[in-house]
Amino acid sequence: MSTKLKNRGKSILAEVSHISTHGIWVLVNGSEYMLAFSEYPWFSDAKLSEIQNVQFLHGRHLRWPMLDIDIELDSLVAPERYPLIYK
Repeated sequence: MSTKLKNRGKSILAEVSHISTHGIWVLVNGSEYMLAFSEYPWFSDAKLSEIQNVQFLHGRHLRWPMLDIDIELDSLVAPERYPLIYK
């Protein structure tokens, strides 16, 4: 599932483009990001329909409402700025 929002005249698109045994790939406005299950364990036991239901909010925020997961896009673009890792 994808979400399109209007942001200053540009159409913003976010969608899950691929799911494997290693993680998920999210395509956001033409750029693809890999979310490894080892780093984002909340997705590892989720249903496909829950993972595919992604929203892109305010031009900077990914949300999976069925899983109650929120990820700032900047943490995927520049992970070195976000050194804390979920354990």
